[in-house]
Amino acid sequence: METPDARTSRWRRLLPRMPRRRGRWTAGLAAFAVLAGAGTWTAAADDGGPAVHRQDRMMRIDGVSLDTSYFTTGGTHRRPAVLIGHGFGGSKNDVRAQAEQLAAAGYAVLTWSARGFGKSGGEISLNAPDREVEDVSRLIDWLADRPEVELDAEGDPRVGVTGASYGGAVSLLAAGYDKRVDAIAPQITYWNLADALFPDGVFKKLWAGIFVTTGGGCQKFEKRLCDMYERVAVSGKPDAAARALLTERSPSAVADRIKVPALIVQGQSDSLFPLGQADAMAEAISGNGAPVAVDWIAGGHDGGDLETDRVRRRIGAWFDRYLKGDKGTDTGPAFRVTRTGGIDSTDGAALTRGAGSDTYPGLSSGAETIGLGRRAQTFRNPAGANPPAVSAVPGVGGGLSQLSSLGVGLSLDFPGQYARFDSAPLDTSLRVTGSPTVRVRVTAERGDAVLFGKVYDVSPDGKQQVLPAQLVAPFRIPQDRQGKAVTLTLPAIDHRFDTGHRLRLVLSATDLGYASPAEPTTYTVTPTGPLTVPTAPALKTAPATLPWWTWGLPAAAVVIAAALLLTARRRTATPAPDPVLAEVPLRITGLSKKYAKSADLPRALNFVRAGETPYAVRELSFRVEKGQVLGLLGPNGAGKTTTLRMLMGLITPDDGEIRVFGQAVRPGAPVLSRVGSFVEGAGFLPHLTGRANLELYWQATGRPAQDAHIEEALEIAGLGDALARAVRTYSQGMRQRLAIAQAMLGMPDLLILDEPTNGLDPPQIREMRDVMIRYAAGGRTVIVSSHLLSEVEQSCTHLVVMDRGRLVQAGPVAEITGSGDMLLVTSARELAEPLVEKIAALPGIGSAARTDDGRGLLVRLDGATSPELIAELVRLDVPLTGVGPHRRLEDAFLTLISGGSA
Repeated sequence: METPDARTSRWRRLLPRMPRRRGRWTAGLAAFAVLAGAGTWTAAADDGGPAVHRQDRMMRIDGVSLDTSYFTTGGTHRRPAVLIGHGFGGSKNDVRAQAEQLAAAGYAVLTWSARGFGKSGGEISLNAPDREVEDVSRLIDWLADRPEVELDAEGDPRVGVTGASYGGAVSLLAAGYDKRVDAIAPQITYWNLADALFPDGVFKKLWAGIFVTTGGGCQKFEKRLCDMYERVAVSGKPDAAARALLTERSPSAVADRIKVPALIVQGQSDSLFPLGQADAMAEAISGNGAPVAVDWIAGGHDGGDLETDRVRRRIGAWFDRYLKGDKGTDTGPAFRVTRTGGIDSTDGAALTRGAGSDTYPGLSSGAETIGLGRRAQTFRNPAGANPPAVSAVPGVGGGLSQLSSLGVGLSLDFPGQYARFDSAPLDTSLRVTGSPTVRVRVTAERGDAVLFGKVYDVSPDGKQQVLPAQLVAPFRIPQDRQGKAVTLTLPAIDHRFDTGHRLRLVLSATDLGYASPAEPTTYTVTPTGPLTVPTAPALKTAPATLPWWTWGLPAAAVVIAAALLLTARRRTATPAPDPVLAEVPLRITGLSKKYAKSADLPRALNFVRAGETPYAVRELSFRVEKGQVLGLLGPNGAGKTTTLRMLMGLITPDDGEIRVFGQAVRPGAPVLSRVGSFVEGAGFLPHLTGRANLELYWQATGRPAQDAHIEEALEIAGLGDALARAVRTYSQGMRQRLAIAQAMLGMPDLLILDEPTNGLDPPQIREMRDVMIRYAAGGRTVIVSSHLLSEVEQSCTHLVVMDRGRLVQAGPVAEITGSGDMLLVTSARELAEPLVEKIAALPGIGSAARTDDGRGLLVRLDGATSPELIAELVRLDVPLTGVGPHRRLEDAFLTLISGGSA
């Protein structure tokens, strides 16, 4: 327990902007206490290193409970401390792997769920100085009282702070408000939240909406923030009060106080917090005299490769240098950018390499000019700003942005809604690193002009244009600036334009991610100068890594090995990855598999005609998208299990292909690491606990412990305290859920479950249904084969129905079941039985029966029409939420496989 002094409130809560001296703060208000009995200890091994102990406890700060975890390797020797914040919408569990790594490396690590997230209380205040930021100071107070934490002075621990996105911002803010912070490593975060959500006075509506939804809805936020969001969302235009509110909670508000070594990691695939935010951080912090390094990773909030392992290693080295004082530690170059170029033919992964320089070049180094012409162009802003142009799509753009360097991209501009200015074909290749700029003259028929600028890479034949990193920049040109030359700063990118390609500047009137004026108007744009592009000439790209087998081998051995390798590849002839399908979990095309011998034939042979080759699967084609729970249905002998075995690479199809995230599936294909499967009951060691069984299984895979994501899998599986018990004490349902958790280890993007409810009773089946739905809710995909049609109907979003090896029908569950004269009526409240009887007695109604939850009604029409039924329900004051066709899946299934009607 803490000392009474550690429980007291600090004057800095009342004066959050005052400089703070190092030392213990005391006051008379007891506001900081650890809840008695809330601490628990667990231990985990880290790849043979020292055992990492984790202590979970609830801390109470100013009346708000914070859920925390403390990681150490034991002992009382002094060591530096690290605080790790999590991303928006997450919790402390998201950073557990990094915490264990740092603890094993000799740090005392404290993680916590921010206010309003995880198990912590309070409301979301977007890192308010007197709330979330003050919480960090209180956590530092707690660390100062730990006997194993190194101190710079009494009450002043040696401490660093890191985190991504929301957690990255709080690391910057903590350094600005608490002088005890000694080093920071913010990742993919913001410098000024107002600039991020209201760039140049344009509302970033799509990301703002996702932001609020991810936080649990407007009601989860501090009322001022909720009111501000709703006001701006309705008007479509940020006001001065909204900007001021977000700015005062941004690191930029304390820019002059952040004077500690900062490793700034920012994403190239990030339309939420683009590279310009990191540039502003670097300029301010280095201007204060502190060491700064900037690292542009391949991924970001739009997706792509976050380079987790490399970034964590670099953060560890940064803290070794500036917290442990290890002057010999290599913290990497002052500036590094990850570049994508080509595809690895062995596994279809995008090839990346780093480029670096000894100084950070900013966003305008090595400027070159590209002529665009001076011709004026006129275009329209459509009424309602619809249809909008498409550039970045959150969660999708990141995968495409990496492929943009390979000539693949997704963007859409509607004719008549944009101006286009092309350069001449390039005489030599051009690498743009930073923010292009252009001077233009803009006029609007009425009001402000709101434009969206982007620079495309156009192929020599003009048939293909790629938008680097899928990024666009918004601009608001008020009436007093119209008709004058204005400078537009376009998105910061790192992109190579090849010889013969052209640069294309597009200024569009609309964009999907932003709010545009709803009133139609006409814009005229005239370039008044060339396109200026930065090239960062000091950057040096690292050479491609050689295969391991070339190291030290004599020349003859290399030739022989290469010849053997090429021969083997010709034999296997693995198809090249399809970049267009890089975000598609599964596409099956023309899949066929014959039975090898009579012993392999199913017992029901009556469907094999004389002289016909017996097929297990024949010409099967379907596609599965992210977030779907797809049910694979069919009678015995339909080919379901054979299809799943081919999908998992256990057997090879005779014809057709299977592509998982664009890569062809073959036995042992690397892409199968993104697939988890549960086909038959997993074999567990009965004397070990559930957790120990999972850890042992993961160790056997040989993959890094931090990649297991055991906590996430267990949270979805919902086993609770049973994890600490021996498996021999488990019920059948618990064993099934443990097996599903094992399939989920590594959080595979595609999860395959073959009859997961076998042997379960109804409550256990319902729990398994919830497990599947929770797993897919994170944007992953589940394929489940089951014979329980009622469960498939409730848990699956889409169906593939097979019979005799062929596809019978595929589509959404509602589409397959939705026919006949049965309607499903849903209500906002439970329907009383007397009301149901009144509805059943209406003219033209055959019957009416409540659904299990009481809020639904199955109505069979017998002469009445749907509009007539709805009119009667309104007259009876039924609070309708939906009316649609309904047919049981069992009826639809029997109809499909019989070819008749049911």
